[in-house]
Amino acid sequence: MGQEPNRMATPRSLHAVEMDGKDINEWPIIDPLPSYGRGRDKIGGRYASLIGGSNLTDVVITGNNGTIDGQGATWWSKFHGNKLKYTRGYLIEVMHSDTIFISNLTLLNSPAWNIHPVYSSNIVVQGVTILAPTHSPNTDGINPDSCPHVRIEDCYIVSGDDCVAIKSGWDEYGMPSQHIVVRRLTCVSPTSAVIALGSEMSGGIQDVRAEDITAVNSESGVRIKTAVGRGAFVRDVFVRRMNLNTMKWVFWMTGNYKSHPDDKFDPKAVPVVENISYQDVVATGVNTAARLEGIEGAPFRGICIANVTAEMAKARKYPWTCTDVEGVSADVTPAPCEPLKGAHDGACPFPTDTLPIDQVTVQQCAYDVPGTGGN
Repeated sequence: MGQEPNRMATPRSLHAVEMDGKDINEWPIIDPLPSYGRGRDKIGGRYASLIGGSNLTDVVITGNNGTIDGQGATWWSKFHGNKLKYTRGYLIEVMHSDTIFISNLTLLNSPAWNIHPVYSSNIVVQGVTILAPTHSPNTDGINPDSCPHVRIEDCYIVSGDDCVAIKSGWDEYGMPSQHIVVRRLTCVSPTSAVIALGSEMSGGIQDVRAEDITAVNSESGVRIKTAVGRGAFVRDVFVRRMNLNTMKWVFWMTGNYKSHPDDKFDPKAVPVVENISYQDVVATGVNTAARLEGIEGAPFRGICIANVTAEMAKARKYPWTCTDVEGVSADVTPAPCEPLKGAHDGACPFPTDTLPIDQVTVQQCAYDVPGTGGN
């Protein structure tokens, strides 16, 4: 895999949990992630993911559109009933790994997040279908977390949470998630975002490029979620060519997302949100065009919105709600809020360079097994 066709996969710690008949009380328990400091559902450890590994290099997880069923209904029921001792595991999680290719799979009914690369780089997720009931708890689709160099493309996701969520630490140290490409994504998520940035972003998120995005019956397009106490930054986010149908919000940014693991966060750790660009967006059946809420004293700056049409499901006196944001706009309907009416030449930036992750490919090879005569 990658640009060196002679490199071989070198898994050092790869596991899968056999599910048939396994009692949750017998499920393996692993440590919480350092950048979270605790489990997300419960203080303490985590149930192991169904497929997981660490310190991996050049790994392909693929299946000719075969299905992996996480049998999440039991987990969801126990989660809602507060009957789990630890945080739910994920369907696929890779940690401290490099050059991972996940493709041509259908993932069903994960206990929580579906695909979670963390502290890893050169991650490609391609041609994956992810399906979960839209009321299922925290069944995010693809969540790169403290990961540079990620490519997500040609995926179809129906989820009870964000279809894609880029993360980098929960009021802890984290590492930057950066140089990330999301393209040709189709999403259905009535209660969450098509693409979310945060809210766990204490290591920083930057250089995210999303294009050719389709959503149906979803809560918001690309959402930024952060809060005082997170620190770090979300910057240099570029989005173009979104087609959104039946949306609660087209644009949503939140600077007061109050999801902290405890009350020990640093109130002086104020995140910076800047250089956010959206262009070429068509949305129909929209409840509210935008809800943009920055942070008092630290407004979200450098917002650019161009060539956007949001067809409202019902006429609204105030289709835009904006506080503590600054930016420019051009050719936007309905007309944006006053803080976004700065002079503008009609186009928002979108990088033209090619990221290294777009050069990562799977190399097919053939070899002879000794004693078989090459047959």
